[in-house]
Amino acid sequence: MNVISIQSQVAFGHVGNSAAVFPMQLHGIDVTAVPTTLLSNRPGYPTIRGRVLDAQLVADLLLGIEERGAVDACDMILSGYLGSPDIAAVVADFVARAKARNPGLLYCCDPVLGDRDRGLFVQADIPPVVRDRLCPLADIITPNHFEFEYLAGARASNDKATTTGQVIAQAQTLLARGPSTVVITSAELSDTPDGEIETLAVARSQSWRVRTPKLPISPSGTGDLFASLFASARVQGKNTPEALGHAASAIYAVLERTAAAGTEEMRIVASADQLVHPTRRFDAVAIGA
Repeated sequence: MNVISIQSQVAFGHVGNSAAVFPMQLHGIDVTAVPTTLLSNRPGYPTIRGRVLDAQLVADLLLGIEERGAVDACDMILSGYLGSPDIAAVVADFVARAKARNPGLLYCCDPVLGDRDRGLFVQADIPPVVRDRLCPLADIITPNHFEFEYLAGARASNDKATTTGQVIAQAQTLLARGPSTVVITSAELSDTPDGEIETLAVARSQSWRVRTPKLPISPSGTGDLFASLFASARVQGKNTPEALGHAASAIYAVLERTAAAGTEEMRIVASADQLVHPTRRFDAVAIGA
């Protein structure tokens, strides 16, 4: 099993590839990790060092792994934080080439664009490239609720998705552009019980949801970790509801341990035992069942 993961990299902490690679490796997946940034740490600390990489350097790295046969052996490409519109375009070109060369590989696009607390936190020219070039190439997209509304056009039209039916309807507009599965994380809808948060997966003919208790922490990198866990399960052959239940149970175990430790960074390494074989506390339920 092989995954090419194209995301940010930090020296300290757990976001981007620094959150995604270790869990995938624990699942027995050989990960080719391509950085889009090299930073000392995530934003949010008093200082941050390093930089977004030049798009030409990222393009050279991607060309280099193509030359080593990584695309031919690849089961899935996973992309996350891209850093600049030029890098986003480079990644789109790479994914298009890779899928033409290896039609059997899947592409999971985690569109790291923003969240409900901060709004869009990337350069303004990045979201249109993700929406118009990357998402149509994707088989799976894993936006959080805020990013989902942007991609579906709901934020521009002020037609926000506040009910399950609205989420499914808007997800169908994204599915019509190419993907086969849309997974919406951190969703808080009108029928979400108090004290809970949910993740919905929408395919063309079926939808599922999984609800978990809402913990009193909000560490960075949870979306990166979720995408890697969901991608790992899919690469291992699990179907969408199985992958959703696996990822939800595993990430909840990590967040529980993080809350107990009182740390700013997720306790991913300390939770290694729960990443691959989590205590199965949460199962996906078919919507309408």
